[in-house]
Amino acid sequence: MIGKFVQFGAGNIGRSFIGRLFVEAGFETTFVDVDEGLVSLIERRRSYRVVVKRNGAADKLIEVGPVRAVNGRDRDAVSAVLREADYAATSVGQAALPAVIASMLPALLQRRNCGSPPLDIIIAENIRSGAAFFRAEILKGAGLASDGDEAAPPGGEAALPGGGPARAAFRAPAEGDARVEGLAGLIETSIGKMVPIMPRSALGEDPLLLFAEAYDTLIVDAKGFRGALPPLAGLKAVEDIGAYVDRKLFIHNMGHAASAYLGYRADPSSTYIWQALELPGVGESVRRAMLQSAAALHAAYPKAFTLAELEAHAEDLLERFANRALGDTLHRVGRDLRRKLARDDRLVGACLLAASRKLPCDAIAEATRAAFAFSAPDEGGKLFSADQVFHEAFGYEIGEMALREVCGLDPADRLDGLVIEAIRGA
Repeated sequence: MIGKFVQFGAGNIGRSFIGRLFVEAGFETTFVDVDEGLVSLIERRRSYRVVVKRNGAADKLIEVGPVRAVNGRDRDAVSAVLREADYAATSVGQAALPAVIASMLPALLQRRNCGSPPLDIIIAENIRSGAAFFRAEILKGAGLASDGDEAAPPGGEAALPGGGPARAAFRAPAEGDARVEGLAGLIETSIGKMVPIMPRSALGEDPLLLFAEAYDTLIVDAKGFRGALPPLAGLKAVEDIGAYVDRKLFIHNMGHAASAYLGYRADPSSTYIWQALELPGVGESVRRAMLQSAAALHAAYPKAFTLAELEAHAEDLLERFANRALGDTLHRVGRDLRRKLARDDRLVGACLLAASRKLPCDAIAEATRAAFAFSAPDEGGKLFSADQVFHEAFGYEIGEMALREVCGLDPADRLDGLVIEAIRGA
């Protein structure tokens, strides 16, 4: 054992990716989750299996262990493992983060009072400005927040990269805030690993089983660590994490969602992403959208990426999306329309970024247009509950109310007006 690691969230990314990397590096690993059944099963077995799904090749079975688990509602147990941890990570989703951060605080304060080093926390979440969000929540929970310390809004940053337009006023606590530095290092990440929804039949045989793709690169903010980088296989520490977070959002997430929306529009009977990409015209439409995002990102971050690098990244992602063995579904990739159609998320955000650079976004807008009519069901034939609510409120067409309330677009704004026209196909 070379150290101790605590993973908050024992779900797909937590177990198949982050936790597994630490176990394989030799860390004593403990999962923290509020799912009592999952925690009990991990504690009893002390290991779990991950099946790596490779396109055109045999599956690879990985036994991950030994591992432990504690109930996230047991504050004393959580504090006990965190006090001794060398690293921690979260993979719980933004809605659960405030509660998770609150559960971390007692141990962080105890560590500081005992003279222990700050705890480096890897924020393995699909959000922008993750460190600012954590910082504001820590300050608030520790009673250290001042009037200028505000938590990030649900979508993340208020402004687009490179000085793009903002709607919400958001002033995060300054990076390097000494009030937080003594407690934790906050490490933003770009999580590119794809993990599909597990088939019910497979979970019936083994509730801890996970399917995942072979991709194992963990991109982290080199400047976020207070201590040494963990010796993980696949760790890639970068200086401009914001560029990589936006690359993930506007090329990977956008392209993946576009595959689901355009594929469903072309053939609503399609189940899998690979099927969608094989439909006439869909793969090329997705490629065009991803390349438009690549051009916009290069304009926003010319020092971080060359255009050729971004275009090669898009092509690699298209090959990964088309992995038949992974069995990723349109339902999983496209669901949660209100979140994915938000102003600073993958579709509208990419359109705004391109438009702000005076670059075309028509292909991205086409995927956005298709999203409004998306209603792919799960394997049981049911629509995602939040999407049912979405369609009941806004229907299946692109209406002015949805563009305002969901996409956050103001027709009176010049740039927003250009994006609205593109989405409507005007």
